[in-house]
Amino acid sequence: MADRVINAGNVLRLRARSTQGGRLITRPTTAVPPETQLNTILGLDQRLRIAVAESCTGGAVAQRITSLAGSSAYFIGGIVAYANSAKRDLLGVPVHVLEEEGAVSDACAQAMAQGACRAFGADVAIATTGIAGPGGGTGRKPVGLVYIGVASPAGSRATAHQFPGDRTAVITAATETALNALLTTVHECIDQS
Repeated sequence: MADRVINAGNVLRLRARSTQGGRLITRPTTAVPPETQLNTILGLDQRLRIAVAESCTGGAVAQRITSLAGSSAYFIGGIVAYANSAKRDLLGVPVHVLEEEGAVSDACAQAMAQGACRAFGADVAIATTGIAGPGGGTGRKPVGLVYIGVASPAGSRATAHQFPGDRTAVITAATETALNALLTTVHECIDQS
């Protein structure tokens, strides 16, 4: 009997309880995009409400989520906060974070995700902030550096990623990685409930 769907990389896997002792087993199926997995999971279990805050991805994460019929059951909305003033005014990113650590930082990504949760009354939010290029990079913060923040009832966290390629490749990779981080966070929330 199916227990729940879990993500293992970009491959959708079904976690099932065996008939012998309730041991969990994993059976791989086909590769399924993370937004499709989210739509399937949250379409069945509509307790979680999702929001996004995007900078370097410019709305690509929200677009991938809303491209699927039924996403209105769990997706509340998103904010594209490209300028620091938008991060501050719309998402509540503290001025000291922007001045001391910069918009491309762990602290900013977490604050953006927390701000999206507050702004939309969401349970879970994902945020992206980075340098897509071709310009804007420095030795300390090169082109392709993207921080992905998540906020949930369990708290917030962010991860740094260095994506290769041109602007389009960086945005595409950041979007995919953000969706996978969102999927992981949704699984954690469901597992804890």
